[in-house]
Amino acid sequence: MPSPPLPPPPASASRALRALPHAMPLVAMALVVVLLGAFLWLLHRNERDEEALGLIKDALWVEQNLHFQLTSDEDKLERLAEALSRETVDLRQFAAMARLVVNTNPAIERVLWLDAQGRSRMAEPPAESEAGLDEALDDKPGASPRGDAFRIARSSGLRAYGVPYRIDPGDTGFDAVFPLYRDGAFAGALVGVFSFEAMLTHHVPWWFAQRYQLEVTDLRGGVLGAKSRMAVPGATTGAVPGAAAGAAPDPLRSHIIPFDPPGHGVALVATAYPTESNATRTVLVVAIFGLTGSALWSLWSLRRHIAGRLRAEEALRAEHAFRKAMEDSLTVGMRARDLDGRITYVNPAFCRMVGLSAEEMVDRGPPMPYWLPEDLDRAEAAFHEVLAGRAPETGLEMRFRRSDGSRFDALIYEAPLIDAKGRHTGWMGSVLDITERKRAEELARQQQERLQQTSRLITMGEMASTLAHELNQPLSAIASYCTGCLNRLRSGQFDTQEVAAALDKLAAQARRAGLIVRRVHDFVRKSEPNVAPCSLSRVLEDCVGLMGADAARLGVRVELDAPAGLPMVPGDRILLQQVVLNLMRNGIEAMAKTPRARRRLSVSVVRSDGALLTAIRDHGSGIAPEIAEGLFSPFFTTKSEGMGMGLNICRSIVEHHHGRLWFEAAPDGGTRFLFSLPVCSDSLETAE
Repeated sequence: MPSPPLPPPPASASRALRALPHAMPLVAMALVVVLLGAFLWLLHRNERDEEALGLIKDALWVEQNLHFQLTSDEDKLERLAEALSRETVDLRQFAAMARLVVNTNPAIERVLWLDAQGRSRMAEPPAESEAGLDEALDDKPGASPRGDAFRIARSSGLRAYGVPYRIDPGDTGFDAVFPLYRDGAFAGALVGVFSFEAMLTHHVPWWFAQRYQLEVTDLRGGVLGAKSRMAVPGATTGAVPGAAAGAAPDPLRSHIIPFDPPGHGVALVATAYPTESNATRTVLVVAIFGLTGSALWSLWSLRRHIAGRLRAEEALRAEHAFRKAMEDSLTVGMRARDLDGRITYVNPAFCRMVGLSAEEMVDRGPPMPYWLPEDLDRAEAAFHEVLAGRAPETGLEMRFRRSDGSRFDALIYEAPLIDAKGRHTGWMGSVLDITERKRAEELARQQQERLQQTSRLITMGEMASTLAHELNQPLSAIASYCTGCLNRLRSGQFDTQEVAAALDKLAAQARRAGLIVRRVHDFVRKSEPNVAPCSLSRVLEDCVGLMGADAARLGVRVELDAPAGLPMVPGDRILLQQVVLNLMRNGIEAMAKTPRARRRLSVSVVRSDGALLTAIRDHGSGIAPEIAEGLFSPFFTTKSEGMGMGLNICRSIVEHHHGRLWFEAAPDGGTRFLFSLPVCSDSLETAE
């Protein structure tokens, strides 16, 4: 019975088998680096062990040499002590012997002769600062290092060493005390003062100082004396092969030896200086590692390059498919042209937009088949502007025609085409069909005009009672003057001048009523915006006249500050009146809760930086911060019967006139609404 076929290996195992030949050189190189590193580590460890052993041997040699020199100096002091122990002492001969000992033994700083009470009888060399010991030494143990050593020598009859102490501001040393006996009785002591610095300077060879730093430390680790490279007179770092010039000693490579005598915790600390490694070996190691690293890097780079190329090809295919799908799904038309203006690429959206196929447009130059016949000059000019690199950043609006003859509005954005080498190869245009958008904008403009007209009618509806009251005054006056004139004429007794004066007054009241009616008619009637130079001072005067009766009814005093001689502003007189009336009415209503004495509405206009700044300031309660943010938003109102469109329409009108409308809190309460309008150019002012 045949055995069943073996299952295929997993995908991960097959990938590992394919990658194994490529990984073998890397593994071999890595093993070489590891073995070489292990060899160098063992070699370095052996060198460190040898250096540590050499440090111990050299430190022991120096310690023995110092002890030998110290023993030699002590023998000479011992012979001096024997000379002082005789019955008769020639002081001059002793002084000469002491001077010879000090001069021929650099480690001995001074020799002192103390009597049985510890007083100094003679010192060589003499020093004024050298004082004798206190006479009551037994009562003050530990009063001084020399006193302690003196008592030990006196009680034991043997030489004693004192605790290290500072013998001068720049040196530290110790005392070696030799007891003196005459006829079996204690007769005093001979003290030799030893200097650590002098001992190290004269008894430690220069070659040792070039390799090691030698320090004498006390029980607490304080440095009593030291010798290093810098302390070797006349020696150079080149005298010792491998010495690193200027390098600090390595604290991890040191050896400590107790220094006894003098004892008392004194120790010698030898610390090795770092040595330079073998230059040839270092260069060889660096070269080996460099070559190995270069080989590894080359193999890895080659492998990455091949893998990256495969990934790039795969990504390119996927990217091309993705971009193709994205371009086919776009609703924005894409059109590419070379530097000569010939079409090199169009996407399906542009083909659908103009009703032509890509084959019909590619390699075509101007005039393009979708240009309007009556607009060829403008299209040609825009074409040359694009090729010259002066395409507007905000886009270019043009009208195109489709293959069926229908027309549409297009917004075109042009951008330079840059290839992979950074060269400019042409232009890419994004074409948007904005026909519906323009239709919507036109509808919105018409609705805005209707809304403004409605707002004016609402305003006049609110002012109806006020206007009726204002018209009632001139009409009543006309009726009164007319009745008076008729009575005079019917009586047959009248003065012609008196009747003429009454008729003049009657005519004035009629003109006044006509002016009121004309103002209302001009404000309410619907008409297209008529932008022309107009006097902002007259606009403010008319608005104050229209709102005067309403303000008087509510007890509001209106103050107008409109100086003569202000320049004209380009604008629609009726629309500007609508802005001022709306702001004045809001200011009057804002002072409903203000005491009557403070109900004052200020209207002013001044010239500021090439514009006219109009301010309408009330003394109301102000605008709360939570309301201020949405004050100019559509349908936002704080009135129970308001539409919420007044301030929004005002801002739209001012911005349509290239101005700006804003508000701010007044310093002593209330609110100031301000709007600025640009002044006319010289030609417009002349036309006015």
